Amino acid sequence: MSVLFVALPIALLLGGAAVIACVRCISGGQYDDLETPSVRMLIDDRPLDETADTDETPIKS
Repeated sequence: MSVLFVALPIALLLGGAAVIACVRCISGGQYDDLETPSVRMLIDDRPLDETADTDETPIKS
């Protein structure tokens, strides 16, 4: 019976800490977008500008 006097407050404190951590994560926006991170590596980058690689001035020899 005396174990309950120790175990019950510890369990309540740990449970309360878990609830507070869960509420902070949800209100902080951590779970807002669950789809994009898993497919982010499949999305293509923006194409490079073709004129960026070429030089506008002719090469004089």
